[in-house]
Parts: sequence; structure tokens; C-alpha cells
Amino acid sequence: MKIALSKASGSSSSQNYHNWFKKADDTVEIVDLISYSPEEAVELLRDCAGLVLTGGNDVDPANYDQPEKTPLCGEFDTHRDALELAVAKAAVEMRMPVLGICRGLQMLNVAFGGTLIADIPSQTVTDIEHRQVERRDSLHPVSIEGGSVLKRITKTLDGEINSAHHQAIERIAPVFTAVATAPDGIIEAIEWGDATLGGKPFLLAVQWHPERMSYDSPFSLPIAEHFLFECSAYYNLFQRSLASS
Repeated sequence: MKIALSKASGSSSSQNYHNWFKKADDTVEIVDLISYSPEEAVELLRDCAGLVLTGGNDVDPANYDQPEKTPLCGEFDTHRDALELAVAKAAVEMRMPVLGICRGLQMLNVAFGGTLIADIPSQTVTDIEHRQVERRDSLHPVSIEGGSVLKRITKTLDGEINSAHHQAIERIAPVFTAVATAPDGIIEAIEWGDATLGGKPFLLAVQWHPERMSYDSPFSLPIAEHFLFECSAYYNLFQRSLASS
């Protein structure tokens, strides 16, 4: 079974994604989309059972019609922005399981009509450090919404997560609902607004980095395991559809 990662190479931290998913299922095959055009990436996606939008640099605010926020941002990767916007929308159209991590949460929010806080320290008032400090992830509490898919996965309503971002959701896209928040109100996870009612493909996005947390944390390996479970169900349905056609 193949899963597509929007970017799974180019930095030392990329190996964390490989290790995390292999820990959950050592047979999974990872397809790295970053070196392809958006159109090629969408075609590659058709042969996969799930999509992961991974962490990385800032999302260009031009993508959510607020270019005036550009001075608050770091470096952009316009190719990656275009690629992730294309594959995010394509995956949802295919009813494919989708997982967003850190930047991936932000990109999903933008792809479906939301906006971003371009820089938490300068645009909000908070005592919580969301950025890395001396190249180490910060840690802070998180609260989970009861009745959410995330609650069913983690089996907890609160805990501690790692944090390494300076951007965050500002206006949440209408199709999503916030299912985890930091004590300062920063949104830490989103899923479909009516996910618990059924009828939607699996989609979860978290602001933390579960792939580099302790696998014993309820906010780490259980997310990979459940995502791959959803991918397996999608893959089996896809294979049955091919066999009957």
C-alpha cells in the first residue's frame, strides 16, 4: 500500500516521517511528491491510498488573499504551495484519507477557504511559546473536543504536545471544525465539521509534529496507526472497485 507525502525529503527531519509510518506498518510504501509538478503529483496520487501534507516553511499569504502579511513571514516555496493546494483538493475529490501535520494543517485550512495568523508573536498576545527555542521543539498543553474523531484516536481530552510553528489558523475554513486548542486559543487540530455524522472521507490535521514525539504519547503513534487503518480501508475499496469494473 502506497501513501503520498507532499514532501518527504530534503532535510534531516524528513526521515522522521518514514520512521513513524514504518513503526505503524513496516509494509507501507512512501511516495514523495515534492519533485513533481502539481499535475504530475495529482496523477501519482491516484495510485496511492492516502495523502499526508507534511511540515515545512511558511505558506505564502497571497494564497489566502492577504499579501500585506508577507513581511511577517519567512521564506516561501511557491512550487510546494501550488503542489499542496492541488493534491489536497484532488485527494478530497477522490474521497481519499488525508492527514495534515503543522504546515499541512495550515495549507488545508487555506485550500478550503480559511486564513492564517502570519506570525503569532506579533499578531497575538500569548504567554505560550509555539516556536522552537534553540532548535528544540517547545512543549505546551492541549485540550481535545469530546466527541471528535481525534478524541476517539487519542482516547484522551488533554495532554502535552510539541510545538514548532509561528503561523496558525486565523479564520477556520467553513468546512472544518477545531477539535484541539492550546490554552491561549490557538487551534491545534481540525477535522470535518460534520465528521462524526459520517459520509465524509477521513481527514485530520494537527498543528504539532507527532512524527517526532515519543511514540508512547497518545498524540503520536495512534495517529499514524489510525491514518493507515483508514488508508487500508480506502485501498481495499479501490481494489474491489477495479476488480468489478
